[in-house]
Amino acid sequence: MAVDESIAASLGDVRGRVSTEQSLAPRSWFRVGGPAECLFQPADADDLATALRRIAPEIPVTALGACSNIIIRDGGIPGLVIRLGGAFAKIEQDGDGLIVGGAALDVTVAETAASLGLGGLEFLVGIPGSIGGGVRMNAGAYGSDMAAVLDWAEIVSRDGTLMRLETSALRFGYRRSALSDGAIVVRARLRGEPANPATVSARLAEIRSAREESQPVRARTGGSTFRNPEPEISDMKAWQLIDAAGCRGLKLGGAQISEKHCNFMLNTGDATAEDLEALGEEVRRRVREKTGVSLHWEIKRMGLRASGAKGEKA
Repeated sequence: MAVDESIAASLGDVRGRVSTEQSLAPRSWFRVGGPAECLFQPADADDLATALRRIAPEIPVTALGACSNIIIRDGGIPGLVIRLGGAFAKIEQDGDGLIVGGAALDVTVAETAASLGLGGLEFLVGIPGSIGGGVRMNAGAYGSDMAAVLDWAEIVSRDGTLMRLETSALRFGYRRSALSDGAIVVRARLRGEPANPATVSARLAEIRSAREESQPVRARTGGSTFRNPEPEISDMKAWQLIDAAGCRGLKLGGAQISEKHCNFMLNTGDATAEDLEALGEEVRRRVREKTGVSLHWEIKRMGLRASGAKGEKA
């Protein structure tokens, strides 16, 4: 029995959808990457927990959300790949806040909050991702972040335990949290504040307009490529350092640094994951050489290189 078939068989009678060697490129915003060795789309949190309890500890498990801020390498992702579907995209009002599924899109959450007269979540309309990924990386934009609005998150751990974590347990930092690699966010409560729906909607329109003007939102991209350095390292933002190093518009194969916003990489049409990652590393090299600052990836890179050699963890 092939390894992928063995993983699928070990899941047993799960209620979700199981497939092997499923292409992941169409799911990625960059539209690049190889297949999932075994892809599982659970029916609900209990189904997910059951699957994780059955998978041997040595089998790698990777959770994918909206795939907006990742590079899936050309050799694909080994082990079990979990993709949360529609059952995890529910959004419900809960007093002055929302209870949202891990697969709910940030933009949909922001729009729902506006329609319900809840303010404080407008920043989510400027983040191209899902709530689960947003909690994991403490996603933020336009003056706020997940740490400022999260009350709790429900996760399923690698061993299949479903638990609720308060915000303090997540130990949020800039674009990071203390969630372990195997933990999957299935639900969260976001805190809002009563507001005039028209006022909130106007703020959403303002953020959308600002994003449209400054970012290549209609291109095949992955959002911000590098984290801004800590203030004690540099008072320049990542895009300013990239620009100063002469990398605006830089190309490698089918990958290019955006002319519009140079902390965005683009797939101009025929890029490979290797093109994108190599371009990012070349930018890092040039910035370090020019400014002395080492940029750190914000985009996650995962899976195997085309040669089959396992790449570094993001």
